[in-house]
Amino acid sequence: MSILHNIFFFIVAIGVLVTFHEYGHYWVARKLGVKVLRFSVGFGKPLFSWRRKSDADRVEYVVAAIPLGGYVKMLDEREGNVADEELHRAFNRQSVAKRSLIVFAGPAFNFILAVFLYWLVFVIGTTAQRPLLGEPMAGSVAEQAGFSNRDEIIQVGESDVASWNTFRIALIDQGLDGGQLDIKVRDIDGFESTRSLQLGETRLLEDETDIVTKLGFEMWQPDLPPQIGGVVEDGAASRAGLKQGDTILSINDLSISEWSEIVEAVRQNPARSLKFIVGRDGVQIDLIVVPDSRERDDEVIGYIGAYQSIPDEVRDEMIVELKYGYIESIPKAIVKTWDMSLLTLRVLWKMVTGEASLNNISGPITIAQYAGITATIGFTTFIGFLAIISVSLGVINLLPIPMLDGGHLFYYLIETIKGGPVSETFEARGQQIGVMILALLMMIALFNDFQRLLQ
Repeated sequence: MSILHNIFFFIVAIGVLVTFHEYGHYWVARKLGVKVLRFSVGFGKPLFSWRRKSDADRVEYVVAAIPLGGYVKMLDEREGNVADEELHRAFNRQSVAKRSLIVFAGPAFNFILAVFLYWLVFVIGTTAQRPLLGEPMAGSVAEQAGFSNRDEIIQVGESDVASWNTFRIALIDQGLDGGQLDIKVRDIDGFESTRSLQLGETRLLEDETDIVTKLGFEMWQPDLPPQIGGVVEDGAASRAGLKQGDTILSINDLSISEWSEIVEAVRQNPARSLKFIVGRDGVQIDLIVVPDSRERDDEVIGYIGAYQSIPDEVRDEMIVELKYGYIESIPKAIVKTWDMSLLTLRVLWKMVTGEASLNNISGPITIAQYAGITATIGFTTFIGFLAIISVSLGVINLLPIPMLDGGHLFYYLIETIKGGPVSETFEARGQQIGVMILALLMMIALFNDFQRLLQ
């Protein structure tokens, strides 16, 4: 996947989210009679700008060079002289309630956007991996709880589970505080029962280890012949000459009978030459495959960019379609947005208290990679990704940190309590602290991004 591909969809994603956020400030400000001078998507040098002739206020609309934010500039005595006839339209002359509504509107529009995007996902429908479990890892928490091969997850705690991804999210949401977590399953014979996962003091986010793997769960894989279903462009398998339909007969003279044996051989040999003997159109062919390497769970593993051939009837058993009606999707989208907002807040608090690793923070590089990946998978996956980022943007902007919308709302709360605005000195100190906090968070995020790239 090209860097330009990732950058393009990153700009699309950020452009949509920032535009919607700033439009919230803009729309509410104008509805409340505050004069808007500029609406900018991006920072820095304007790439192009325009004004609408029909607009009496002659608002300047700008698209700027740095697509990592935006702003709405309003008439304000603190930023320049204001004509007497327009004083009533200055932002600083508005009541605390009006200023609060204007500031809150940005994050609120991000939540509204998330609800709409989740609604779209539910209405359009998606196919997802059915939450079927394989044999739990030996000695793991999952094995101790009695989970078995082909158990299908129905419910985690109080959360219904419809797919493998919702299973992962429910584990984080319901198991974040440790203790005992009840999980309802349907076994291979169709009987439903509840198994108790004893998490104890386990901190699910203390590192970047996949939650499912940490607890000992594995996705169910059917017993199928070791046949290549396809290869990733420019991956190790493609470079070596492996093709769709090839059957792997042996690796380094060890006979192969299951796909899992291929996975294990490749994982254990990153960047080492492996001799593959494959069957193709009735002929045996010798190929040398050198797996690429990456770090996962503090271990360097190999991968070749090939996936298994799965018959349609087996695929139908593994895949579930999630689609709902227009009306039914509305409350589902609202609940989904609310749940993801609360989960984001809880994870952030765990980071502050040291119960979750700061390695979980992602910056623009990681976001760009996920933007590219989700766009490649499909439209609904991409808009689902946008919904998650929109929720995060809304939550983060409401944090009581100076420079963010939540910081301004915190000032207005103080102003309401004391009966007057905070002093310029207090506000200036707050701005300095806010800049330091945001700079520190950006440094951590970029460090994590570069570390992931190196891995």
